[in-house]
Amino acid sequence: MPHLCYLLHVKWMDMLSQLHRFHGYGSLRGVYQRGHNVRGAMLSLRCAQRDPRRAYRVAVVVSRKVSKSAVVRNRIRRRIYEAVRQSGFQPAPGTDLIFTVFADQVATIDAPKLKRAVDDLLQKANTRNM
Repeated sequence: MPHLCYLLHVKWMDMLSQLHRFHGYGSLRGVYQRGHNVRGAMLSLRCAQRDPRRAYRVAVVVSRKVSKSAVVRNRIRRRIYEAVRQSGFQPAPGTDLIFTVFADQVATIDAPKLKRAVDDLLQKANTRNM
């Protein structure tokens, strides 16, 4: 039987890389100021371009209005990060993406439905950029 640390390590390797995440609260401000918004039924996506020599970044914002429980909010974040990772969508270098959740159903809907919602938003944002 594999050691527990090995199992945890494998699970963490499946997540979206730290390279593709925002670091610090101030880094989101620029996307909110200069980005454009695409809205879906349960979540919205705000996109902005920055230096194309940098890697793309993804953030998920879930307010306490969605759920008072931090456990549920973190579960929603992990599910959306996973849907983005599995989508196969490869944003252009320097693209910043912020998913904002405004419906608590995101915590309980089936994974394929969530993936479809994320894919639809990414597709709308991609066609809008062209």
